[in-house]
Amino acid sequence: MSYQTINPFNDEVIQTFDNHDDAYVEKAIAEGHALYKKWRNDPASSRAEILNKIADLMEEDADHLAKVLTIEMGKRFVEAQGEVALSVSIARYYAKNGADFLKPEPIKSLMGDAQVISRPTGVLMMVEPWNFPYYQIIRVFAPNYIAGNPMLLKHASNTPMAASEFEKIVERAGAPTGAFANLFIDYDQVNKIIADDRVQGVALTGSERAGQLIAAEAGKNMKQSSLELGGSDPFIVLDDADLSEIKKIIGGARLYNAGQVCTSSKRFIVTEKNYDAVLTMLKDAFAEAKLGDPLLEDTTLAPLSTSKAKKNLTKQVKAAVDAGATLEYGSVVQDKPAALFDPVILTGITKDNPAYYQEFFGPVGQVYKVKDEEEAITLANDSNYGLSGVVFGGSPEHATEVASRIETGAVYVNSFGGTLPELPFGGVKNSGYGRELGRFGIETFVNKELIVTKKEPIDLDNAFGGFV
Repeated sequence: MSYQTINPFNDEVIQTFDNHDDAYVEKAIAEGHALYKKWRNDPASSRAEILNKIADLMEEDADHLAKVLTIEMGKRFVEAQGEVALSVSIARYYAKNGADFLKPEPIKSLMGDAQVISRPTGVLMMVEPWNFPYYQIIRVFAPNYIAGNPMLLKHASNTPMAASEFEKIVERAGAPTGAFANLFIDYDQVNKIIADDRVQGVALTGSERAGQLIAAEAGKNMKQSSLELGGSDPFIVLDDADLSEIKKIIGGARLYNAGQVCTSSKRFIVTEKNYDAVLTMLKDAFAEAKLGDPLLEDTTLAPLSTSKAKKNLTKQVKAAVDAGATLEYGSVVQDKPAALFDPVILTGITKDNPAYYQEFFGPVGQVYKVKDEEEAITLANDSNYGLSGVVFGGSPEHATEVASRIETGAVYVNSFGGTLPELPFGGVKNSGYGRELGRFGIETFVNKELIVTKKEPIDLDNAFGGFV
């Protein structure tokens, strides 16, 4: 596996990185395990200062860190700045709240004074993608740093600079040796790490296929895992929806980060009453998008992450059209240079079309017409994925009721979906399992250890529930 930074705007090779050998990996595991044995007896609060320092350094270097993302995976500079700011907020959130989340929880019991205490489990393996290079790291790193789990990172092969920059910041912040190690490794080495007795869990964000492979390896080795995979996220528009509100965000709902967002709206499911108006809105928003250099302020649509991603997405669009979908906007032929991809809108996708169950990871919108909200709910749930969704309706209460019937990890009512440190993130079905962020995110890889302290003599005449 070759780790290279290639500017997707012009396909210029910026830097190539050498892979780490097995000896380097062994050293990283050993240092992490040694730190875990120390950390497991230290209070979580003792690690908050370093996490705040990491946030400080990211804030100070924000523009530099953002530019790395723009050059490396093509993210618009303003969007890259937003990702850095979000990453800072996640670090500060767990620095402030992490120790409280991990406080002992008392349980009333006939057996005695019972409590559940939270303890780290050990070294973790992170396998993270390229679409949000810092955010994907920090949302696993921050809660587990506070919890006391040292971490190893295998980042995407096209974002090695971001991985290196994050590692430098952790070191500069004064984190102890073993707390975090970035590894330029292949998947055979990842599997060996997962199998190592000193490693206790693996977190992956990536494709469905990658999730299957990692979950299988984790299961084979009895290791805990969390998976955040893809999504074919519905955007439901009910009869009484306020179209003026939808107009504000419909373009961003699909085109933010060049549409390369697991939770971005991919399937616009619209009742007959509003179908034509919403389709026109989406066309207008796509027409207004200015595709170009992500470093320029007037660019509103960035290139895809790689020329390979462009090739694959183009192939998907062609297959959908060949199978009967209507090309409402854009072109099957993508003839701009490098990874530049003009947005596309597809309609008329039937259940026998391969596109019906696929995730389009880029600026491709699908629009479906349904007769009523019941059909909208049925269509939204007719998916192998279940990550996120949006429901727009004139009555927030009724729209919330509709949202509760959508089979996803999250639904946003009358708002485009996003992410904040306090909001748990994760999915169901082929979108994976486990949660990151919020209180739930810190609990994924901690040992909820039960301690029962009996203060009265054992009564052998009463065996209810054991010796009570």
